[in-house]
Amino acid sequence: MSVIVRDDGFHAEDYAGDRSVEIASDTLPEALPDLTGADLVRVAFPAFSDGRGFTLARHIRAAGYSGRLRAAGHVIADQYAMARRSGFDEVEISNDLASRQPADQWLYRADWRAHDYRARLRA
Repeated sequence: MSVIVRDDGFHAEDYAGDRSVEIASDTLPEALPDLTGADLVRVAFPAFSDGRGFTLARHIRAAGYSGRLRAAGHVIADQYAMARRSGFDEVEISNDLASRQPADQWLYRADWRAHDYRARLRA
């Protein structure tokens, strides 16, 4: 089982569609598949130290994909704001990770728009 993290906390899996696309972290941006018709794109994060998925998310959004974009795997709470800024709508984590990093740690970073360096410079 897994836990879906959004700006308002933890959720159970609620995807019921049939047009999802899985993208491996080692996919080159120029080799991204055609996402026309996809209603969910899951980008794999095999380790918290593997940031290639953030780059892929930026490329996916820049290519015009406006559907549900999910970071799936070992993303930690400290990376939630980066995940949201790079274009992800949500993060999928294991139950084990959710027990080690409970919802309050993720919610602490949920105001990701207000807590970036540009917001601090404008203040």
